[in-house]
Amino acid sequence: MNTANKDEKLMMTADEVAEELGISKAYAYKVMQGLNKELREMGYLTISGKVNARYFKKKFCYKAEKGEED
Repeated sequence: MNTANKDEKLMMTADEVAEELGISKAYAYKVMQGLNKELREMGYLTISGKVNARYFKKKFCYKAEKGEED
């Protein structure tokens, strides 16, 4: 069963990361590579060119949505 909000995206692209952080697309790829490396080291599977949206928000100190773990 999918517990994520229907409107919430599971993965983010470089364009979305760049827009969210106000950085270039090239630098967004570097940020995503770092986040994906951390996720792989924790045993998670990753997709090249995308990053888990929840992990992105957690690492960049976005406030957790109501009902989400910290």
